[in-house]
Amino acid sequence: MNRLGDALRAWRDQLDPAEVGLAHGARRRVPGLRRAELAMAAGISVEYVVRLEQGRVATPSAQVCSALARALQLSDDEHAHLLRLAGHSADPGRIPRIIPASMFRIMDQLAAQPVAVYDAVWQLLYGNPLFAATFGQDALGGAEDSNVLVWQFLGELPRVRQSPSEREAFEESLIADLRATSSRYPGDPDVEALIAKLSRSPRFRELWGRGAVGGHESALKRVEHPEVGDIALLSSILTTEGSLRLVVFTPQPGTDARSKLDLLGAVGLQTMSTARK
Repeated sequence: MNRLGDALRAWRDQLDPAEVGLAHGARRRVPGLRRAELAMAAGISVEYVVRLEQGRVATPSAQVCSALARALQLSDDEHAHLLRLAGHSADPGRIPRIIPASMFRIMDQLAAQPVAVYDAVWQLLYGNPLFAATFGQDALGGAEDSNVLVWQFLGELPRVRQSPSEREAFEESLIADLRATSSRYPGDPDVEALIAKLSRSPRFRELWGRGAVGGHESALKRVEHPEVGDIALLSSILTTEGSLRLVVFTPQPGTDARSKLDLLGAVGLQTMSTARK
Protein backbone atom coordinates (compact mmCIF):
# COMPACT_ATOMS: atom_id res chain seq x y z
CA MET A 1 0.00 0.00 0.00
CA ASN A 2 1.43 3.37 -1.06
CA ARG A 3 -0.28 5.80 1.31
CA LEU A 4 2.18 8.63 0.66
CA GLY A 5 1.78 8.40 -3.12
CA ASP A 6 -2.01 8.17 -2.84
CA ALA A 7 -2.11 11.27 -0.63
CA LEU A 8 0.14 13.27 -2.96
CA ARG A 9 -1.97 12.40 -5.97
CA ALA A 10 -5.17 13.29 -4.11
CA TRP A 11 -3.82 16.67 -3.03
CA ARG A 12 -2.46 17.35 -6.50
CA ASP A 13 -5.79 16.49 -8.13
CA GLN A 14 -7.71 18.77 -5.77
CA LEU A 15 -5.61 21.88 -6.31
CA ASP A 16 -6.80 24.40 -8.88
CA PRO A 17 -3.83 25.44 -11.06
CA ALA A 18 -5.01 29.05 -10.81
CA GLU A 19 -4.40 28.92 -7.04
CA VAL A 20 -0.67 28.50 -7.62
CA GLY A 21 -0.47 31.20 -10.28
CA LEU A 22 -0.81 28.99 -13.36
CA ALA A 23 -2.94 30.51 -16.10
CA HIS A 24 -5.77 28.45 -17.54
CA GLY A 25 -4.70 27.16 -20.93
CA ALA A 26 -6.09 24.41 -23.08
CA ARG A 27 -8.73 22.15 -21.58
CA ARG A 28 -7.20 19.59 -19.22
CA ARG A 29 -8.07 15.93 -19.42
CA VAL A 30 -7.78 15.61 -15.64
CA PRO A 31 -8.32 18.18 -12.86
CA GLY A 32 -5.66 19.59 -10.63
CA LEU A 33 -1.92 20.07 -11.07
CA ARG A 34 0.16 18.06 -13.48
CA ARG A 35 3.23 16.34 -12.07
CA ALA A 36 5.50 18.76 -13.90
CA GLU A 37 3.65 21.71 -12.41
CA LEU A 38 3.95 20.33 -8.88
CA ALA A 39 7.65 19.63 -9.45
CA MET A 40 8.23 23.21 -10.66
CA ALA A 41 6.31 24.71 -7.72
CA ALA A 42 8.19 22.55 -5.19
CA GLY A 43 11.61 22.98 -6.77
CA ILE A 44 12.20 19.26 -7.32
CA SER A 45 12.46 17.14 -10.46
CA VAL A 46 9.50 15.59 -12.24
CA GLU A 47 11.25 12.23 -11.97
CA TYR A 48 11.36 12.58 -8.18
CA VAL A 49 7.64 13.38 -8.06
CA VAL A 50 6.97 10.24 -10.11
CA ARG A 51 9.08 8.12 -7.75
CA LEU A 52 7.28 9.58 -4.73
CA GLU A 53 3.85 8.86 -6.16
CA GLN A 54 4.90 5.35 -7.13
CA GLY A 55 6.27 4.61 -3.67
CA ARG A 56 9.87 4.26 -4.85
CA VAL A 57 11.35 6.70 -2.29
CA ALA A 58 11.87 5.19 1.16
CA THR A 59 11.90 8.35 3.27
CA PRO A 60 11.79 11.74 1.53
CA SER A 61 13.52 14.39 3.61
CA ALA A 62 11.63 16.84 5.80
CA GLN A 63 12.95 19.53 3.45
CA VAL A 64 11.25 17.88 0.46
CA CYS A 65 8.07 17.45 2.50
CA SER A 66 8.06 21.15 3.38
CA ALA A 67 8.52 22.09 -0.28
CA LEU A 68 5.64 19.82 -1.28
CA ALA A 69 3.41 21.14 1.51
CA ARG A 70 4.14 24.68 0.37
CA ALA A 71 3.47 23.87 -3.30
CA LEU A 72 0.26 21.96 -2.52
CA GLN A 73 -0.93 24.68 -0.11
CA LEU A 74 -1.48 22.15 2.65
CA SER A 75 -2.83 23.13 6.04
CA ASP A 76 -0.68 22.59 9.14
CA ASP A 77 -2.59 19.37 9.91
CA GLU A 78 -2.10 18.14 6.34
CA HIS A 79 1.59 19.01 6.50
CA ALA A 80 1.90 17.00 9.71
CA HIS A 81 0.10 14.09 8.02
CA LEU A 82 2.48 14.30 5.06
CA LEU A 83 5.48 14.12 7.39
CA ARG A 84 4.07 11.07 9.17
CA LEU A 85 3.39 9.33 5.85
CA ALA A 86 6.97 10.11 4.81
CA GLY A 87 8.33 8.40 7.93
CA HIS A 88 8.97 11.42 10.12
CA SER A 89 7.62 10.76 13.58
CA ALA A 90 5.21 13.20 15.22
CA ASP A 91 6.25 12.01 18.69
CA PRO A 92 6.40 15.02 21.07
CA GLY A 93 9.89 13.88 22.06
CA ARG A 94 11.14 14.31 18.50
CA ILE A 95 12.36 17.53 16.91
CA PRO A 96 9.46 19.36 15.20
CA ARG A 97 9.76 19.87 11.45
CA ILE A 98 6.39 21.33 10.50
CA ILE A 99 6.62 24.85 9.09
CA PRO A 100 3.27 26.46 9.95
CA ALA A 101 1.39 28.36 7.28
CA SER A 102 1.74 31.52 9.37
CA MET A 103 5.53 31.32 9.00
CA PHE A 104 5.24 30.98 5.24
CA ARG A 105 3.06 34.11 5.23
CA ILE A 106 5.78 35.96 7.15
CA MET A 107 8.43 34.77 4.69
CA ASP A 108 6.32 35.97 1.78
CA GLN A 109 6.66 39.48 3.22
CA LEU A 110 10.45 39.04 3.43
CA ALA A 111 10.95 38.10 -0.21
CA ALA A 112 13.54 40.89 -0.65
CA GLN A 113 15.85 39.08 1.80
CA PRO A 114 17.40 35.60 1.65
CA VAL A 115 15.35 33.62 4.18
CA ALA A 116 15.61 30.02 5.38
CA VAL A 117 14.00 27.78 7.97
CA TYR A 118 15.98 25.14 9.87
CA ASP A 119 14.98 22.63 12.50
CA ALA A 120 16.57 22.43 15.95
CA VAL A 121 19.66 20.55 14.68
CA TRP A 122 20.17 22.98 11.79
CA GLN A 123 18.78 20.78 9.03
CA LEU A 124 17.44 23.01 6.27
CA LEU A 125 13.68 22.71 5.83
CA TYR A 126 13.03 25.57 3.42
CA GLY A 127 14.92 28.30 1.58
CA ASN A 128 13.20 31.04 -0.38
CA PRO A 129 14.17 31.80 -4.01
CA LEU A 130 16.58 34.58 -3.01
CA PHE A 131 18.28 32.25 -0.51
CA ALA A 132 18.90 29.77 -3.36
CA ALA A 133 20.10 32.53 -5.71
CA THR A 134 22.48 33.92 -3.06
CA PHE A 135 23.97 30.74 -1.64
CA GLY A 136 23.53 28.56 -4.73
CA GLN A 137 21.57 25.43 -5.49
CA ASP A 138 24.08 23.42 -3.46
CA ALA A 139 22.89 25.21 -0.33
CA LEU A 140 19.50 23.59 -0.76
CA GLY A 141 21.28 20.24 -0.74
CA GLY A 142 19.63 16.86 -0.86
CA ALA A 143 18.04 14.65 1.74
CA GLU A 144 21.06 14.67 4.06
CA ASP A 145 23.44 17.29 2.69
CA SER A 146 21.79 20.49 3.88
CA ASN A 147 22.76 20.50 7.54
CA VAL A 148 24.78 23.52 8.69
CA LEU A 149 26.65 21.52 11.36
CA VAL A 150 27.67 18.85 8.87
CA TRP A 151 28.84 21.49 6.40
CA GLN A 152 30.78 23.37 9.05
CA PHE A 153 32.61 20.45 10.65
CA LEU A 154 32.74 17.82 7.91
CA GLY A 155 32.68 19.85 4.73
CA GLU A 156 32.35 23.45 3.68
CA LEU A 157 29.46 25.89 3.81
CA PRO A 158 28.43 26.67 0.21
CA ARG A 159 29.91 30.01 -0.90
CA VAL A 160 30.44 31.19 2.71
CA ARG A 161 33.89 32.41 3.68
CA GLN A 162 34.89 33.07 7.30
CA SER A 163 37.88 34.66 8.98
CA PRO A 164 39.51 32.51 11.68
CA SER A 165 37.83 34.55 14.43
CA GLU A 166 34.42 34.42 12.71
CA ARG A 167 34.74 30.67 12.24
CA GLU A 168 35.68 30.13 15.88
CA ALA A 169 32.77 32.20 17.18
CA PHE A 170 30.32 30.56 14.77
CA GLU A 171 31.39 27.03 15.71
CA GLU A 172 31.30 27.71 19.44
CA SER A 173 27.81 29.15 19.12
CA LEU A 174 26.56 26.23 17.02
CA ILE A 175 27.88 23.61 19.44
CA ALA A 176 26.41 25.36 22.48
CA ASP A 177 23.10 25.48 20.61
CA LEU A 178 23.31 21.77 19.73
CA ARG A 179 23.96 20.83 23.35
CA ALA A 180 20.86 22.78 24.40
CA THR A 181 18.88 20.90 21.74
CA SER A 182 20.25 17.53 22.91
CA SER A 183 18.96 18.21 26.42
CA ARG A 184 15.60 19.40 25.12
CA TYR A 185 15.13 16.27 22.96
CA PRO A 186 17.11 13.58 24.82
CA GLY A 187 15.31 10.66 23.21
CA ASP A 188 15.43 11.78 19.59
CA PRO A 189 17.56 9.28 17.64
CA ASP A 190 18.23 11.89 14.94
CA VAL A 191 20.08 14.02 17.50
CA GLU A 192 22.14 11.07 18.67
CA ALA A 193 22.96 10.08 15.09
CA LEU A 194 24.04 13.62 14.21
CA ILE A 195 26.34 13.88 17.24
CA ALA A 196 27.89 10.51 16.38
CA LYS A 197 28.44 11.66 12.78
CA LEU A 198 29.97 14.98 13.82
CA SER A 199 32.28 13.22 16.27
CA ARG A 200 34.46 12.28 13.29
CA SER A 201 35.67 15.89 13.43
CA PRO A 202 38.46 16.62 15.96
CA ARG A 203 37.28 20.23 16.16
CA PHE A 204 33.74 19.11 17.01
CA ARG A 205 35.02 16.75 19.70
CA GLU A 206 37.07 19.57 21.23
CA LEU A 207 34.14 21.99 21.39
CA TRP A 208 31.64 19.34 22.46
CA GLY A 209 33.91 18.39 25.33
CA ARG A 210 33.73 21.91 26.76
CA GLY A 211 30.07 21.38 27.69
CA ALA A 212 28.95 24.92 26.80
CA VAL A 213 25.18 25.46 26.50
CA GLY A 214 23.58 28.39 24.72
CA GLY A 215 21.71 29.57 21.65
CA HIS A 216 22.87 30.63 18.21
CA GLU A 217 21.32 34.04 17.50
CA SER A 218 23.32 35.86 14.81
CA ALA A 219 26.44 35.72 12.65
CA LEU A 220 28.28 37.68 9.99
CA LYS A 221 28.33 36.04 6.55
CA ARG A 222 30.58 36.80 3.58
CA VAL A 223 29.16 35.12 0.51
CA GLU A 224 31.44 34.67 -2.51
CA HIS A 225 28.96 34.76 -5.36
CA PRO A 226 30.38 33.71 -8.75
CA GLU A 227 28.46 36.41 -10.64
CA VAL A 228 28.09 39.47 -8.41
CA GLY A 229 31.12 39.06 -6.15
CA ASP A 230 31.27 39.24 -2.36
CA ILE A 231 28.02 39.91 -0.47
CA ALA A 232 28.35 40.98 3.17
CA LEU A 233 25.37 39.77 5.16
CA LEU A 234 24.19 39.57 8.75
CA SER A 235 22.12 36.53 9.69
CA SER A 236 19.52 37.03 12.40
CA ILE A 237 17.91 33.94 13.92
CA LEU A 238 14.41 33.89 15.35
CA THR A 239 13.50 30.70 17.24
CA THR A 240 9.85 29.67 17.49
CA GLU A 241 8.23 27.89 20.41
CA GLY A 242 8.37 24.76 18.27
CA SER A 243 12.18 25.05 17.97
CA LEU A 244 12.19 26.07 14.31
CA ARG A 245 14.86 28.60 13.35
CA LEU A 246 13.82 31.35 10.96
CA VAL A 247 17.01 32.85 9.56
CA VAL A 248 16.82 36.23 7.82
CA PHE A 249 19.89 37.50 5.99
CA THR A 250 20.17 41.30 5.76
CA PRO A 251 22.86 43.51 4.17
CA GLN A 252 25.68 44.60 6.43
CA PRO A 253 25.55 48.41 6.81
CA GLY A 254 28.00 50.37 4.71
CA THR A 255 28.30 47.72 2.00
CA ASP A 256 26.86 47.23 -1.49
CA ALA A 257 25.06 44.05 -0.45
CA ARG A 258 21.59 45.55 -0.94
CA SER A 259 22.12 46.30 -4.62
CA LYS A 260 23.60 42.84 -5.18
CA LEU A 261 20.64 41.15 -3.50
CA ASP A 262 18.27 43.22 -5.65
CA LEU A 263 20.11 42.06 -8.76
CA LEU A 264 19.98 38.43 -7.66
CA GLY A 265 16.28 38.81 -6.88
CA ALA A 266 15.71 39.82 -10.50
CA VAL A 267 18.00 37.20 -12.05
CA GLY A 268 17.38 34.25 -9.72
CA LEU A 269 19.34 31.07 -10.37
CA GLN A 270 20.21 32.06 -13.93
CA THR A 271 23.76 33.06 -14.76
CA MET A 272 24.26 36.65 -15.78
CA SER A 273 25.16 35.60 -19.33
CA THR A 274 21.93 33.62 -19.62
CA ALA A 275 19.90 36.46 -18.17
CA ARG A 276 21.24 38.92 -20.76
CA LYS A 277 20.11 36.82 -23.74
